[in-house]
Amino acid sequence: MTTALWFSGQGAQSVGMAKSLHEADADVRELFARADETLDMPLSKFCFEGPMEELTKTSVCQPALFLHGICVMTILKKRGLLEGLAAASGLSLGELTAHAAAGTYSFEDGLKIVAERGRLMQEACDASKGAMACFIGGTVDDVKPYCEEFDVDMANLNCPGQVVISGEAEKIEAASAAAKERKAFKMVVPLKVAGAYHSRLMEPARAKFEKFLENIEFKTPKLAVFTNVTGEQISDPAEIKKALVKQVVSPVKWELCVRNAAKLGIEQYYECGPGGVLTGLAKRIDKALNAKAIAEIADFE
Repeated sequence: MTTALWFSGQGAQSVGMAKSLHEADADVRELFARADETLDMPLSKFCFEGPMEELTKTSVCQPALFLHGICVMTILKKRGLLEGLAAASGLSLGELTAHAAAGTYSFEDGLKIVAERGRLMQEACDASKGAMACFIGGTVDDVKPYCEEFDVDMANLNCPGQVVISGEAEKIEAASAAAKERKAFKMVVPLKVAGAYHSRLMEPARAKFEKFLENIEFKTPKLAVFTNVTGEQISDPAEIKKALVKQVVSPVKWELCVRNAAKLGIEQYYECGPGGVLTGLAKRIDKALNAKAIAEIADFE
């Protein structure tokens, strides 16, 4: 069976995440120990015990979600469920987990990369007052005029009828109010986020992240990996670095990633990590996709 992996993005974290995996599997316990040591941070404590305020920090939740995704993948492999593994994709942060899964860089390097990405994005959030909102029930073409009128950016093209905008908080509020007043969309939902991800407000993080990646070795991935920036498969190590840097300030073209991976004839998708968000989006992208979300040990049964 041809299989593919999806990895969760920021926002899926919750206190207690991966605890049952840690209790059930020695390899998972080793991964957590390596993560704590590599980052010199009690990541396992934050995952299992919180507090939520600490786990929600961008600098903590990004490595936590990366680790959770790799732990799920490890158990899937051990259970013989990834024999025909052909592709890996991830939403925003999840794209970096996908590259670790594909062997683009080591587990330890991946942890360092996502921890620094999270730290730099937190820095950019603290230096600006950003917000995001989800416009439901319209197309990219419907949302575009609002981005132009209110000087904000398109951040996520998740699935048909769901587009996220990002930018300065006052401008996002004004764009959302106008859309509601004009009854242009089914719903406009403000997102509970720390800042304006995938917008120009993340430019300071993008520039520093580019410099950070210069000295980290990237290899050609062993799986087909799809970049959020274009939705296309990407394999050249230098181009992967450029794409991961650009992704910080660019719209996430998740729907395109999913549609292009489907062309490989994937029979089973596994969403690795908490939340089940990507499996939910898949139903709106293409009902024929066979996807299963796995976060804890009970989900394997």
